[in-house]
Amino acid sequence: MSGNRVGRPRARGTQDPSRTPRQEVLDAAAALFNEHGYAGTSTRAIADRVGIRQASLYHHFAGKDEILLELLDASVRPTLDLAGAVRAVAEGPAAALHALAVVDVGTLRTGPLGVGTLYLTPEVRRNPALAPFREHREQLRAVYAELAGAAAPPGHPVAAEVLGAACLHLVEMVTELPERPGLGEEVARTCLGAVGLGARAAEEGARAGRRALAALASGRGALSARP
Repeated sequence: MSGNRVGRPRARGTQDPSRTPRQEVLDAAAALFNEHGYAGTSTRAIADRVGIRQASLYHHFAGKDEILLELLDASVRPTLDLAGAVRAVAEGPAAALHALAVVDVGTLRTGPLGVGTLYLTPEVRRNPALAPFREHREQLRAVYAELAGAAAPPGHPVAAEVLGAACLHLVEMVTELPERPGLGEEVARTCLGAVGLGARAAEEGARAGRRALAALASGRGALSARP
């Protein structure tokens, strides 16, 4: 990606001085992609929404593909980068699954919330330029499958691949829900139930998951670990 390009002066003043022009381009593009679709959004429309010249936009991004790739990858990669650390500090697969889901909800809520609705569009599914995002999301799905399969009770009739996909989709639905305290915890508990854990086992997994998150937050976890 071209994050080091230097932008030119904008056509009109920045709305929010705390955000860089590059961040504003990403926010504007995310909104327009959801309002009009990827194909129906031009770089000129993105530039107009931000308040910069179209030529200036190209000092931040090479084009729409690069903008969309950064938006999509930012909704997956931070969680994927922490997956190894989560597994390293968690007390078992149920705790790791709970903690991973909470982290993932946080990742999705940090960025533009409409990005998740683009995952299954034809452009995202087929565009060769977006292959890195598809690869990273598949890697994250595999982590969920591994943890879900290991956390499920012995003899569970559903394959780990299906359980992992179900957990991933449960997490991704937060982009359609209003923000409220404890939303990540609710989704994580739902994941534990989806893999077949009873109330007592789910509560134990959630408590251990919260301990894992506290360890990561305090720096005791191996934050440099990778899946």
